[in-house]
Amino acid sequence: MRTLARRLLLPGLTALALTTAGCSSPAPVNTAGPGSPAALPSASDGTQRLDVDAAPQGAAAPSPIARTRGGQGPEKAPLKVASFDKASGRAVISAAPQGGGASPNRSAAPSKGPSAGSSAAAAGPVAVGDVIASAPAPGAPDGLLAKVTEVVGKTDRGTEVKTAPTTLAAALGDDKADGKVPVDPASVVVEALMKGVTFSWAKGSGVTFGPQGAKLPLGNLRLDVDAAVDTAKDAPASAGASVTGFVQLAPQVEFSYDGSKGAGHGPDAAFLGMSGDWSSQWGLKGRAAASTGAPKRIPFAKLRSNPVLQVGPVPVVVNLELTCYIQVEADGKVTLDVQQDVKGDFRVGGSYATGKGWTPVSTSAVRSTPVKATVTAGGRVKGALGAEASVGLYGAVGVTADFAPYLRGEADASASASTDGKTSANGSWALYGGFDLSGQLQLQLSVFGTPVVERRVPLGALHREWPLVSGRAGQ
Repeated sequence: MRTLARRLLLPGLTALALTTAGCSSPAPVNTAGPGSPAALPSASDGTQRLDVDAAPQGAAAPSPIARTRGGQGPEKAPLKVASFDKASGRAVISAAPQGGGASPNRSAAPSKGPSAGSSAAAAGPVAVGDVIASAPAPGAPDGLLAKVTEVVGKTDRGTEVKTAPTTLAAALGDDKADGKVPVDPASVVVEALMKGVTFSWAKGSGVTFGPQGAKLPLGNLRLDVDAAVDTAKDAPASAGASVTGFVQLAPQVEFSYDGSKGAGHGPDAAFLGMSGDWSSQWGLKGRAAASTGAPKRIPFAKLRSNPVLQVGPVPVVVNLELTCYIQVEADGKVTLDVQQDVKGDFRVGGSYATGKGWTPVSTSAVRSTPVKATVTAGGRVKGALGAEASVGLYGAVGVTADFAPYLRGEADASASASTDGKTSANGSWALYGGFDLSGQLQLQLSVFGTPVVERRVPLGALHREWPLVSGRAGQ
């Protein structure tokens, strides 16, 4: 199948792809006002409990940099990363424009910056040992989390420094944070990988988007696909194979950190993951070609977003990527015309606790109902409309997951039947719904400051299947 790769630019979206920008702000999860990340004393141990919100935009946005110095907690700093070179680790730190500076969620295109001669010295010098956490910036499209190892000197753009990678434990210290932040669907960049893919989303309440005026709940995004798949060689023209339908998601990022025993020992507990609601209505029609080897997987769209979480004063850049795909496995004999509704939720991630290390988390509750089912001739076929997802921090992959609701049909050689009661000849047939959820934790979760994971840890495969319809023809 010939595929077409093209980029769908969404109305209201910033100019660049979110591989170089964070998502715009949805409604905050916590009650603290935008631009005023709260640090609330914990009555039990005196540590600070930080709010976790979507980073606000505009004049209310906090400065793009948080700075942590030895013996002190993170603080807002009226500074910005004017440039960063990943190969050398060199960065130029300059004074942020008055009014709080550029939003952490805005494009990472090179900015005009302050006038010549201005530098970070206007807001206090950058010193060796400082830990800086930055939203996406020129040269650092996934944000920057680094420790200053040397102050090189002043330039016409600011203060040039040498940096080395560091961890969230060095930035957050002994503070605590816990929250869930919805991903703004209007901030997601979609790359279509074949013809017949459309994208829609609900930007505001009560607004209608999508094909046939579909009304989506606030915070949901939707991908519609209408694509041909390879048809069996001996199939008649009327049995051309295709997959049609939509996937609808409402994803959110989950983040928690507990460093109450001190940054020198890393956090006591941490969590990074993604969860959300999933719904789809899709169908598989025709006689698909026989599979040779592994089932044929056909990606049809990639979605990317870099939401910036405001964890107290610290901008934490989360990297999300989803690849939606069609997968068909068949013997080339059975002809289907099947549709189903799928609804449910999912949660994937990694959880850390002192003494236990990293533990994978994967849960899902999915149910489906058949809308239409027709089976002709004998054979087997299985089709999935799924998504591969990855979640990371500051450009380092942490968790990958594969969520695949599917349809499976089988019939004996003489069966021809449908749910409307029409039958011919003798034979049995059955259709099943199900889903598979799998994935793994990655080495790079050490960005939290926890002991390094020396191998990839499987999430643990979840598999569920249930009968949709079945029958026996000719009786």
